[in-house]
Amino acid sequence: MHGELRRIEDFIDLARKGKDVHLEIELKKQVVSEKLHTDTEEEKKEIDMYLLIGNYMFTVGGNVNKVLKVYVYGSEEESLHTLKINKYIANERLKMDYKRLKDADIKFEEKYFE
Repeated sequence: MHGELRRIEDFIDLARKGKDVHLEIELKKQVVSEKLHTDTEEEKKEIDMYLLIGNYMFTVGGNVNKVLKVYVYGSEEESLHTLKINKYIANERLKMDYKRLKDADIKFEEKYFE
């Protein structure tokens, strides 16, 4: 069972089948470098990208299972306005997942990207 649980939906299914599923959520912004390919080798460029990630830690029967979900990604060079829009999109996607988790009677503390 431990190796098969890789998606949020897997834990929702367990909870619907009557298993006791506990959940802790950590939200984070992770910066990664993305290599851009150009026409010539000399012009290779790296750009800093960010990922807004939900780190879900589900506990079932004493086993802790992590599920990472990327809610949005963008460029560190974006405007503040674009970053706000991306956070809004990520939070709306979180709300959809939170509703599915609540409907399965999984208890957790709601957190949002700020």
